[in-house]
Amino acid sequence: MRQKEDIKTIGIDEFLNVDVRVGTVIEAVDFPEARKSAYKLKIDFGDDIGVKKTSAQITAHYSAEALVGRQVIAVVNFPPRQIGPFMSEVLTLGLADENGDIVLLHPDSKVPDGGRMH
Repeated sequence: MRQKEDIKTIGIDEFLNVDVRVGTVIEAVDFPEARKSAYKLKIDFGDDIGVKKTSAQITAHYSAEALVGRQVIAVVNFPPRQIGPFMSEVLTLGLADENGDIVLLHPDSKVPDGGRMH
């Protein structure tokens, strides 16, 4: 039987400090310099936030072409992070499948880019 995972408790104020937004992928290209297979993405978060860059290890489930035009969910207020030669500005959110490959979180219906999670 699998042991239950310890879950760290945080306060609502801590949670509300995490700025989770929706954006549309406007560019997806291979990231051959990454240690694991990945894409470099440009995501449009609307007028208030603009276009941000990130890398994502999502090649098992998505082609670069299929990502363009897709809405994704990302944390937009983490500090930029250097990933090899690339500076990632947001963290795109996903969940691991049974093989450990990432499946993106996304809205079921189209919503305005830049919309904040409630």
